[in-house]
Amino acid sequence: MPTATAATLATPKKYTLPDLPYGYDEIEFLSEEILHLHHDKHHAGYVKSLNTALEDLAQARTDGELEHIKALTREVAFHGSGHALHSLYWCSMAPGGGRKPAGALRAAIDSSFGSLPAFLKQFGEASRKGEASAWGVLAYEPMGDRLLVMAYEDHQNMSFQGAVPLLVCDVWEHAYYPRYKNERGDYVDAFIKAIDWEHAAERLERARKLR
Repeated sequence: MPTATAATLATPKKYTLPDLPYGYDEIEFLSEEILHLHHDKHHAGYVKSLNTALEDLAQARTDGELEHIKALTREVAFHGSGHALHSLYWCSMAPGGGRKPAGALRAAIDSSFGSLPAFLKQFGEASRKGEASAWGVLAYEPMGDRLLVMAYEDHQNMSFQGAVPLLVCDVWEHAYYPRYKNERGDYVDAFIKAIDWEHAAERLERARKLR
């Protein structure tokens, strides 16, 4: 991972919508319609609102009027979390799927959950049962050098501070409703079969280096 210089840290950049790492027609368990709406509309909305919230905060500092700091900070947390999690969501699945985790990631899964089937059952249940606007999350927790499964509800809540998400399943209704209607479990099962384990393994490797 490149080291940031003082110059780059001194000039924060605007957030931008990342491209999908595959074509809109390549994720078989979803559809082009879902991906266009989800990526081009929902995710893009988070990016736009995050930049706006940061601009509003900057203006408030300039004006010396920080009476709305709580609401503005909440806007940054909500839209920033939405942007970060969606950016990871696109990379958490890959066309085809069907592979299994290997190497250090598989060893960490076995150590933290007992076995791959035990992890998949816990991850699937957490994703199915997260309330309302939720995410199923596999994260690396560096203090304990372990993996955790969590359900982020309202996506800026219920996180373990310092834990690094490795893969996420978006279970907001807009992620699956046009095809799966109210059958969230069917969508979660299909997502699990399409997980990009190689990307999750790369994130684990980077996270462990930062401990």
